[in-house]
Formats: sequence, structure tokens, C-alpha cells
Amino acid sequence: MASKRGFLTSLILCLTLISGGLAAAQTVDPLPSWNEGKAKQSIINFVIKVTKAGSPDFVPAAERIAVFDNDGTLWTEMPVPFQLAYALDTLKQMAAEKPELRKDPLVKAALDGNGSKLLEGPHYDGLMKILALTHAGMTTVEFKVRVEKWIATARHPRNGKPYDQLTYQPMQEVLSYMRANGFKTFIVSGGGADFMRTWSERVYGIPPEQVVGSTALTKYELRHSGPVRIKTKAHLFVDDGEGKPVGIHAFIGRRPIACFGNCDGDKAMLEYTTINNPRPSFGLIIHHTDAKREYAYDKTEDSGTLVEALQDAPKRGWIVVDMKKDWAVIFPFEKK
Repeated sequence: MASKRGFLTSLILCLTLISGGLAAAQTVDPLPSWNEGKAKQSIINFVIKVTKAGSPDFVPAAERIAVFDNDGTLWTEMPVPFQLAYALDTLKQMAAEKPELRKDPLVKAALDGNGSKLLEGPHYDGLMKILALTHAGMTTVEFKVRVEKWIATARHPRNGKPYDQLTYQPMQEVLSYMRANGFKTFIVSGGGADFMRTWSERVYGIPPEQVVGSTALTKYELRHSGPVRIKTKAHLFVDDGEGKPVGIHAFIGRRPIACFGNCDGDKAMLEYTTINNPRPSFGLIIHHTDAKREYAYDKTEDSGTLVEALQDAPKRGWIVVDMKKDWAVIFPFEKK
């Protein structure tokens, strides 16, 4: 009898522990670096809504596409976007070897730090020239090696950290949370696709085939060492502004149901995701408001301008994240 009572006691204890463990698992915070508030709860509510089987808002896993801008959305973009920092470092090396390059006014503007000059024209003509000078004419493998070497050694001018440590911890948590709930996460950025594909899987868990960015044609050659692709300047596609929905259609082939951005360059992508979408949809804008921990900006001349999308957010139902108020932690190396 005593043995039976002992067995029942043990069984009750085990069931209690199991139920307690399940309750704890159900209450684990998926976004611990977010402060409690509308922004955090809106993300969680949307994910729950579209993944609850039997719900009228349920979206099959195959259609759970989430798109993320990169610069200013997944990692810092100030004082200049990191790809531009790479290009400028490379351009300085090139100009040291070939001083005649300084005769080009756009090269001179870049070396003098005149970002406004580089962003003139409908497609940032000066910037595109600098990127062509520093990105084209080499094989894709050579370019990958150069980017990997730069990102392993370069440091951010403000805090001295490696650039790949300046990802936003709250957004890393969003990526993980959405993937854990059957979402496929894509980068859709004005940055160069080849530049981002070099490190996106290691840094974000986003494989290279899920990176949509600005591209130019590559040229195929069969060399003695084997087949290679050479980066060219031809047929440049700029994946920014109205180009983002075009890139999504061309490279993803499905309409997203969730979109995360931070500037007017993401406005068209937010519209494409949320306006008249037959599926439930979600749009979010990160507003950079924290000058102490990161940067505070919106109406800047060079990059990150957030005016029109911010004005449209209330009528479109887009969630606006106030970085200073909504993020308890910004970078992974910070302590909450």
C-alpha cells in the first residue's frame, strides 16, 4: 500500500513538473530585448493570428513571407551605410595606387566625404559610379574574399566595434521568432546583393538565396582554373524605392505578408505588402530616435530619410517603433 502511495505521489509530482514546464515554455518571451508596448505586442499578435490553425486569419506556411530592409532596419546605417564604408576604404586604396583617379569629380567628392554629391541624380549616380569602380571587374569569388577580409578587420568609427556586431538585437529576435513560426525571412535592400550574401547567413541566419538587393549582370568565363563569373557594370538594377516590389516579384515570386523598414526607400515595399493584400498583413517602421545609444535622425540629406512613410503610417496601419522607447537593448553586446 505504501508502495502504491509512493508511486502515486511520484506520478503526481512528475505531472506537476511537466505541466509547470509547459506553462513556463508557453510564457517564454520571444522578444526579450523589446520593452512592453504596442510595437512588441503587435508583432506577437500578428504572428499568433496568422499561425493559428483553424483561424480565419490562418496563413499557410508557404505564404508566410517576411521581408526586411537591411541598412537601418537590421543593422546601423550611420554615419554611412556599411557597404559605402567598404567602397570608400577600397577607393582610398585604389587612389593611393592610381592618383589620377582623383581627377574625377565624383571620386574626389567620395574621398572628401561629400555624401550629398554622391546621392544626386535619380539613381544616386555618384554613388553608383563609386560602387562600380570598387565592385566591378573582378570575379564574384574575388569580391567575396575582399568583403570578408574587410568585414573581419574594419571597425565602426563611433564605437570601434566590428561592423557585423552592430546588428540590432531586437530585430535578430524578430527574425528568430518569425522563423520559429514558419516564416521565410528575406532581406530586400538597396544594398548590393553580392555584398550582403557574403555574410547574411552567418550574421542573420538568412541564406544567400533569400537576399534581394541591387545587382548588375555578371559575365561568365571558362578559365584554366575553372568556370568564373565576373562582376560588370551592365544593366544595373537598383533595389530601392519602387524597385523593391519589382525585386520581390522577380526574385521571391510571392507577395509578402510582413514588411519591416525604416525609411522612405521602404515605402513602396510597405505599400505592396499591406495595401489590398488578400492575406492578413503587417507593416513596421523603425524610427531612429536614440542619439545616445545609436543615432537620432529622420530628415537627413544623405540616407535614412523618413518623412513620407512616417506620415502615411497612421492611415496605413503601419506600426512605428520608437527606438529609444521600444528597445531595451539595441546591440547584442549591450546588457539589458
